[in-house]
Amino acid sequence: MTKRTNKEVLAKGIKFLAGSLPLAFIGPSVLFNAFHNREHPLYILVLSIGVLFCLGAMFCIFYGLKLLTKALFDE
Repeated sequence: MTKRTNKEVLAKGIKFLAGSLPLAFIGPSVLFNAFHNREHPLYILVLSIGVLFCLGAMFCIFYGLKLLTKALFDE
């Protein structure tokens, strides 16, 4: 019996990885902007948005890799 790749789970994992790519660039850019404008009244808001983008990118990367390994190696 040969093992087959679960194409639906594989596609879902690739979608999560593709979604993490913009977040991985936007998050650090927003954080950089926040740290250079510390005296601005919206500093905390921009900083928290940047942190959320970075955390979202990390979640999407880890979940996407989990789905990819599940699609390739599980039965």
